[in-house]
Amino acid sequence: MKILVTGATGKVGSRFVPRLIAQGHDVSILVRDAAKALALTEFGARVIVGDLYNPNTLPPAVAGIEAVIHLAALFRTFTDNEGVIKTNHAGTVALAHAAIAAGVKRFVFVSTGNVYSSGYRHPAREDDLVNSNDPRPYASSKIAAEQELIALQKDNDFDVRVLRLGFVYGDKDPHIEEIMPLLKKMNRHSGSRMHMVHHLDVAQALTLLLRTNGLNGEIFNIADDAPITLYELADSVGKAADAFDPAEGPLADPFEGIMDISKLRKKTGFRPLVPSFYVARDLDIL
Repeated sequence: MKILVTGATGKVGSRFVPRLIAQGHDVSILVRDAAKALALTEFGARVIVGDLYNPNTLPPAVAGIEAVIHLAALFRTFTDNEGVIKTNHAGTVALAHAAIAAGVKRFVFVSTGNVYSSGYRHPAREDDLVNSNDPRPYASSKIAAEQELIALQKDNDFDVRVLRLGFVYGDKDPHIEEIMPLLKKMNRHSGSRMHMVHHLDVAQALTLLLRTNGLNGEIFNIADDAPITLYELADSVGKAADAFDPAEGPLADPFEGIMDISKLRKKTGFRPLVPSFYVARDLDIL
């Protein structure tokens, strides 16, 4: 299959693209800077220089492509909220319109479990309410992109699938270490749980959504089987003593940050290859 991957040089993309190529797919990658993609060209990826900020560069990128896996996103920066919204929402919609015009058969959009808030009283499900006016720019931009893609699917019979990721880690990804300084800044409770997903399982889920028919317009959560407390996660990298407010009160919502992944299991046969952080640690695949 001829596939275009965006965000290929990011944390998820740089680990996913080689696995996709190993499956025998003809993979092109959309990048702003070709020099940053040299490692992926050694695996066989074809580089297309373009920019989600510049819609005129997108039609050549999707020409002749059968499927798009859209990973590119700008995460929280605390400074460039306008860039977050422009990349995650406007850039996604521009790419989708180019894909429709080019006759792309399948569009997989990678979203985030951060679209969920608290107060559901159960692990967050795909049909739970999300707030398009969420004050967090990363979450609201992803929600807006999801909603517009689903509207395009209904209006244009455009085969869109959305995958909401848990906290991605593994394969020497520095994500865990990078989040440690933010825990106290964000006033996270030590007893809150982080629903994580290893890069191996992100790749598995993306492959399933790429191959499985009949999922048009569907949204799926992806995470492992054993959410870990933030205290345990911080303790695993020696940061537990500094990451939390020593005067914190009781945990308000035990389900905050937890996702229900039963839909993905039921409709695609997904089963985590790495069911918990501790399994990844014991297998030395962190």
